Amino acid sequence: MRSDHGPRKRLIASCLMRPTAMCRPNTPPVGRWTVLMMMLLSAFLFIAPGARAQSDDANKMLKAMSDYMANQKNLSLSFDTAVEVITPEVQKIQFASSGHLQIGRPDKIRASRTGGYADVELVFDGKTITVYAKHIGSYAQVDSPSSLDQLVDRLRDKFSVVLPGADLLMSNVYDALTSDVINGLYIGRGVIEGAECEHLAFRGQDTDWQIWIEVGDRPIPRKYVITSKGIAAAPQYTLVIRDWKPDEQPSANAFVFTPPKDAKKIEAAALPSIDEVPPAEVKGAKK
Repeated sequence: MRSDHGPRKRLIASCLMRPTAMCRPNTPPVGRWTVLMMMLLSAFLFIAPGARAQSDDANKMLKAMSDYMANQKNLSLSFDTAVEVITPEVQKIQFASSGHLQIGRPDKIRASRTGGYADVELVFDGKTITVYAKHIGSYAQVDSPSSLDQLVDRLRDKFSVVLPGADLLMSNVYDALTSDVINGLYIGRGVIEGAECEHLAFRGQDTDWQIWIEVGDRPIPRKYVITSKGIAAAPQYTLVIRDWKPDEQPSANAFVFTPPKDAKKIEAAALPSIDEVPPAEVKGAKK
C-alpha cells in the first residue's frame, strides 16, 4: 500500500495560508522560515510516524485475516446485506436482503439470498453452475469447470450475479482487497453481533472501504462496508456476517442441485434481473 502524506500536506498548507501569531507577515524572514521548518520537522517526527504505524497495524491485521480465511477449507455462514442507490432526485434508498453461504474449497459453493425483489439460490459442484430464481420458478445451468476464484468472474460475466463479499472468498484475500488501496488506518475497536472487533479503514481510487475483524484466535470478518466515491451522496454497500462456522464438514449432497418438480429450466440469457435492487422501482437510480 502506498503511504498517505495528506496530514502532513494539510499542516504545511495551513501554516502557509493562515497567518498566526507565530507566522505573521511582519515576522522577520528568518523567523518565518525557522517556524516553518520547525513545523515541518514536527510533522515528520510525530504525524508521519503515527500515520505509518496506523497503516502498518491495519495492514498486519488485514493480512492475518486474509491468511485465516484462505486456510478455511470448509465453512458456512449467514449474512445480511444492504445496498444503497441514489435516485435522480438525489434521494438515498436502501435495499436489504439476507442469505446463507457454504463453501467447500477449492471448487464448491452453495449460496442463497432472499430480499424483497428476488429469491435466488446458487450451486456450484466444481463442474456446473446452477442459478435458481425461486421467485419465478426457473433455473439456468452452465458447465464451467473452475476454481472459486474463476467462478466469481464467471458469475459476473455470464449471469450478472455478484457474490456477497466476493473478495473475502478468494484464495488470496489480501491481494483481492488491496489491489487498488492507497492507504489504510487502524481506527480502534467496535462490537458487531456481540463480537469485539478490530476496525480498519482503507482508501482506494474509486472506493473507500471499512472492515471489522473479530478479535482473538479466529480473525474472521464480521462487517464489510464499501463506499462509492464517484457518485454524489456516496452510496454504500454493507455486508454483516453472522453464524460463522469454520471447518464445518458439508453433507454428501451439500453441493448437489436437485430441481423442484415445477421448476423450469431456461437459458442463462433468459434469466430476469436477480440483483438486490429492483431496476423498475427505482428507475435511473445509481449504486
